[in-house]
Amino acid sequence: MENYVYVLAVALIAGAFSGVVGTGSSLMLLPVLVQSYGPKAAMPIMAMAAIMGNLSRVMVWFKQIDWRATFAYGLPGIPAAALGAHTLLALPAWVIDATLGFFFWCMIPIRHKLRQLQYQMSLFQLGVCGVVIGFLTGLVLSTGPLSIPAFTAYGLSGGAFLGTDGATSVLLYVSKVSTFFAQDALSMQTALQGLLVGAGIMLGTFASKPLVLRLSSNVFALMVDMLLFVSGAALLYSAWSHG
Repeated sequence: MENYVYVLAVALIAGAFSGVVGTGSSLMLLPVLVQSYGPKAAMPIMAMAAIMGNLSRVMVWFKQIDWRATFAYGLPGIPAAALGAHTLLALPAWVIDATLGFFFWCMIPIRHKLRQLQYQMSLFQLGVCGVVIGFLTGLVLSTGPLSIPAFTAYGLSGGAFLGTDGATSVLLYVSKVSTFFAQDALSMQTALQGLLVGAGIMLGTFASKPLVLRLSSNVFALMVDMLLFVSGAALLYSAWSHG
């Protein structure tokens, strides 16, 4: 019982954080899930919880969602996420972690340069990003820090970004979970544990809405930079530890 309370408490905090920044719940929760349920069950549990967490963002920011961007990014990303999940064990995890870690760090100055140039990503380019990031979403734990620069370069921020990113993430994670189910990697017990963790993320996300409404664009950009830096450092450490 104490274990469930501990996981739920961390899920609440992770949900509140991702509700403000748009991502981060997976990075915060995975070590706890590995410790509580073991590494084999942690990935499917997190995938289930991610669906619920992103659904809560859709519910909170539904009126501000950019549906053209959602479908342009999400529809080509669905088969790409399934392909990524199928090839999950094909590559050494440390190679993926190291590549993404360096990429996250590189995205910090690139984001600011694009902002200075007032670069606007087209709908077609957003769809290309959906394919690439969709594949990586199926392959690794979390690619939220990758979708942030894509949607912000398209011109979304605040509630519009959070809702649109949540809607596309639901599509990608449903594809990933369906692949886990087809490969018999998602038992009923694992699904229920994922629902429990997802409920905590949802509550945290709902609680974060008043804070988002008070955030300035500069503070939001700073939080994104901090997340990219910390996520990159965590991935590089993971690659160094397992390489």
